[in-house]
Amino acid sequence: MRTYEVRTYGCQMNVHDSERLRGLLEDAGYVRAPEGDQADVVVFNTCAVRENADNKLYGNLGHLAPVKAKNPGMQIAVGGCLAQKDKAGITKKAPWVDVVFGTHNIGSLPVLLERARIQEESQVEILESLDVFPSTLPTRRESPYSAWVSVSVGCNNTCTFCIVPALRGREKDRRPGDVLAEVEALVAEGVLEVTLLGQNVNSYGVEFGDRYAFSKLLRACGTIDGLERVRFTSPHPRDFTADVIEAMAETPNVMPSLHMPLQSGSDQILKMMRRSYRRDRYLRIIDDVRAAMPDAAITTDIIVGFPGETEEDFQGTLDVVRQARFAGAFTFQYSKRPGTPAESMEDQVPREVVQERYERLVALQDDMAWDENKKIVGQSVEVLIAEGEGRKDAATHRLSGRARDNRLVHFALPDGVEKPRPGDLATVEVTYAAPHHLVADVFGSVRRTRAGDAWERDQDAPASAAAPGVMLGMPVIGKPAPLEPATGGCQVN
Repeated sequence: MRTYEVRTYGCQMNVHDSERLRGLLEDAGYVRAPEGDQADVVVFNTCAVRENADNKLYGNLGHLAPVKAKNPGMQIAVGGCLAQKDKAGITKKAPWVDVVFGTHNIGSLPVLLERARIQEESQVEILESLDVFPSTLPTRRESPYSAWVSVSVGCNNTCTFCIVPALRGREKDRRPGDVLAEVEALVAEGVLEVTLLGQNVNSYGVEFGDRYAFSKLLRACGTIDGLERVRFTSPHPRDFTADVIEAMAETPNVMPSLHMPLQSGSDQILKMMRRSYRRDRYLRIIDDVRAAMPDAAITTDIIVGFPGETEEDFQGTLDVVRQARFAGAFTFQYSKRPGTPAESMEDQVPREVVQERYERLVALQDDMAWDENKKIVGQSVEVLIAEGEGRKDAATHRLSGRARDNRLVHFALPDGVEKPRPGDLATVEVTYAAPHHLVADVFGSVRRTRAGDAWERDQDAPASAAAPGVMLGMPVIGKPAPLEPATGGCQVN
């Protein structure tokens, strides 16, 4: 059997796409390469959002060139957003690459690999529109207890800094029944937590004309027996409506956590970014969420140094950070992306100014997050035990996982307590807070779950065995037909 390795860069969409790439390869007879072994097929699932994405990819391809020269049967494939952007340019820069495929045709990978092997020449296939909805493809999920579920692909926004709509295409929505059928199938396999995924999840329903489709979907997830945690990412402030807040607050298994991208606290910069909202609108959303869910943890994305950003604009961002009191933030230094309107804007901010502002933002956000985390000390939290969340767990003899509000928690087990499994739930008391995690050294209890059972079965399976993919059939694009009344399941009209 030929072995494979998938290397993933970028957002959650890419992480989920990589699960499908693994499923496709295993369905075609490949097996995952043991850690440390050189795979027969190496697949790069790339990102094009950051400026250094190109350098990272071509640097990695350069390192593999001599490896491939010593292993003539080895194949290299490049997919994802950077492949969609550069197309045949990849094989011109790195002629030892065997396959290049885009964001719209990830299902073609096994065929392209075989064609490249037989014809002994590179295969480049980049489609400009969606071929097959990705959720219909076989999936080799990384976690038996937590899963991504796509509700849509693509984006209809025109943010001037973002290249994603050009690479992922316009928004395509799945039928609610298809989404819920996938969630139910995952729960039947032992999954305890799902994250609904889309480039802009709360515009879900735009294709079939239902502006309340996403809040209905959240409520429907609340009726699925055995589904204990529901999350979603990422919404857009422009489309975030009161019905979604109500659904979050009123549906017990929808978690009190929200990732709400800000990007800038300056109205002038938001206008130049084409973000379709202003700071007052953003802060009202934060206030409304906290009024409905006082314990909600809110995180965000912020870009520093967008073209034309003045010190006054940057101070506006710092002011919003102080008012919003985010539990965490993904902070980025602006970088030009070819093909975006912002690339050619005047008043590009000098790199040293961007760096200095970035450092001030990170310092302030760390202080805000630390203050918010200190409020949790002394409280009991429920932790979904995870695999690989705590890099120092072996040294500290702790386990790690996420609380309901998605905060990372490291906790210790008392002597004599049987070690719980990833997927089990622990109740612990927080004893220490840091800016990016909590420590809980007062142990309460552990609840063994079906998700933990699923993890245990996964460990017992032969290394070469592929986990079953979730195959739900071809979705219908457009206005959905009425669903049949559910019996013990869920329904969205």
